[in-house]
Amino acid sequence: MTQAPTSHRNWLVTGASSGLGRALTEAALAAGDTVVAAMRRPERIGDLLSHYPESILPIAFDVRDTESAPAVVDAAIDRFGRVDVLVNNGGVGQIGSAEEVDDARLRDMLEQHVVGPAALTRAVLPGMRARSAGTIVQMSSQGGRISFPGVGSYSAGKFALEGWSEALAGEVAPFGIRVLIVEPSRFRTGFNSADVLQRATPVEVYADLLGDFRANMIAADGRQEGDPHRAALIIRGLVEAETAPLRIPLGREAVRRLRESYRRELASLETHADLAAGADFPGVPQSVRPV
Repeated sequence: MTQAPTSHRNWLVTGASSGLGRALTEAALAAGDTVVAAMRRPERIGDLLSHYPESILPIAFDVRDTESAPAVVDAAIDRFGRVDVLVNNGGVGQIGSAEEVDDARLRDMLEQHVVGPAALTRAVLPGMRARSAGTIVQMSSQGGRISFPGVGSYSAGKFALEGWSEALAGEVAPFGIRVLIVEPSRFRTGFNSADVLQRATPVEVYADLLGDFRANMIAADGRQEGDPHRAALIIRGLVEAETAPLRIPLGREAVRRLRESYRRELASLETHADLAAGADFPGVPQSVRPV
């Protein structure tokens, strides 16, 4: 897929005050682009506003507030004329087994990681479609393709985001709009900090299974191997490139885990292919789908 080059881009980045969102904001500003920085606490980027007063627009915004999504996009258009790149980055992690995570906590993960991004995406699409150009960057996770005990609720949101975004990519490609799904492993952001990472109330029966995992998630804070600034440069480079993949893992762990998962799942599919295919009516032709 090819995207027409442009000398200047306006970015709309959620969760822009820290981590990968902040790194992407800084990378875009350093390249001479403009940024609408949407976050819960705009005062946290006062330094960027002082350094780039004409190039950045901070907006107080909670990604779960879907009713406000069109207003955020309108503000971006009023200030900078258009949105060229939407980065759905806002969100937090959560630890807890399926039994420990209640309805409210599960809904919160879905609202932050798929419902909120969907609302902002819908709001930017008419403008992108009218210009036959635009990029939507969906910040997923290696946990958006693979899951493991203790992160089911977080992965539920990221799996949903990836499925929704894969369909979106096919829907908007004819209009010159690209979708990039980013799947990071551990990066040195506030994601693992004790005051950010959400934790469901433990149930004792899962102590042996999840005790070490819970401790490891907190202990990783400040020691993650991933560099947010290197990641931001890779993402910006893919946005600027004439072609880009639908998905890109970031970090050695993500590359390793996803490679192993794909190989394992393909081997399982091949092993059970005849059994699985036997569920069809005998003699009935296979379906032919339009897409």
